[in-house]
Amino acid sequence: ADLKRLFINRSSAGVCPGVPTSYPFPMTPKKPQQWLQVVGHAGSFHVGEYGTLLKRFCEGEQQCYLRLMEDSLRPFVPGYYGVVQHGEHDYNMMDNLLMNFNAPAIMDCKMGSRTYLEEELLLARERPQPRHDMYEKMVAVDPDAPTVQERAQQAVLKTRYMQWRETLSSTTTLGFRIEGFRKSNGECHTNFKRTKSREQVVEAFYDFVESNTHIVWGYLTRLKQLRQVLEESEFFRTHEVVGSSLLFVHDYTGKTGVWMIDFGKTVTLPLHLTLDHRTPWAEGNREDGYLWGLDNLINILANMLPLT
Repeated sequence: ADLKRLFINRSSAGVCPGVPTSYPFPMTPKKPQQWLQVVGHAGSFHVGEYGTLLKRFCEGEQQCYLRLMEDSLRPFVPGYYGVVQHGEHDYNMMDNLLMNFNAPAIMDCKMGSRTYLEEELLLARERPQPRHDMYEKMVAVDPDAPTVQERAQQAVLKTRYMQWRETLSSTTTLGFRIEGFRKSNGECHTNFKRTKSREQVVEAFYDFVESNTHIVWGYLTRLKQLRQVLEESEFFRTHEVVGSSLLFVHDYTGKTGVWMIDFGKTVTLPLHLTLDHRTPWAEGNREDGYLWGLDNLINILANMLPLT
């Protein structure tokens, strides 16, 4: 998630080595289509056949998808079809969410009031190791951010970097942040590290939808449906959802879609604990702010529509 960039991977939907020719769920063959990734790591994804996407295997994400396929949230996540081998690596196979759109515009919004797990903070404290790479990332964004000691060491602790990074964006002010978007004409925008205010977020959304209120309405309707299901979901109630994104997709026909993606940092809570996802985070309570962020996102889109 540290790599904030947009790219296009043009690939035909030919047979991938190791990908089964039959699937556990009925699937309709799709035409080859370019696959677009908003934010991520090169080499982590491949286009499969029959409208599928292969994502580098993560056991935690696999377990989440298996549970989600049995949960009320299933319509709001990619369909999941198991693990396949491609080349030398294993991949989770899921729906390519772009297959039913024509020249889609896509946006990735990272949800929640933090994007690091409490375990990451604990481990970083137990093994404090000043990081030169994180110092370089920090000064690239804000040369004045390091302390005198950090500047002398030319390094920062991981805990310090993670918590500093969150204060720059709307993650801390609104409970979500824009990671990047690509318009249907290929125009890419990824410089949102310091997009923090409500006004800046609104401006970015207007740019993404090109002031099309019909598309805004479609997104707003879908997000309200998602919120209702989240508030009733057993999976959501019993999981700490950190580092997960909402993928927004629309095309020139006005068709819209929103899905929850990226569950590599989503973890099951202890049996005695549940979350409301709105309570402010204090270390130890495991709250992630997901619904707080979704509430703010819904409010922003609603206010982008005419009063009539």
